[in-house]
Amino acid sequence: MTLMLICILWVFASAGVAMLPMRQQYIPGIALLIAAPVLIFFIGQQVGWVMALLAIAAFVSMFRNPLKFIVAKLRGQNPQVPQ
Repeated sequence: MTLMLICILWVFASAGVAMLPMRQQYIPGIALLIAAPVLIFFIGQQVGWVMALLAIAAFVSMFRNPLKFIVAKLRGQNPQVPQ
């Protein structure tokens, strides 16, 4: 029950961050980006790995642009940050 409430709070927090202007999204967005794999791990432990795989698919879909940016930085490229 606690995990479900934490996941619901994460969803509301991500919706709130999405409504912020782009410049103000970075710090809370990074916090959500770091918290998501931890939540997905606990989802996998408590509910099952099939649900964790679905959560991973949703996570990658939602954070595709930041993940592309991180991958480009790790490859040594210089991606452009939106204004």
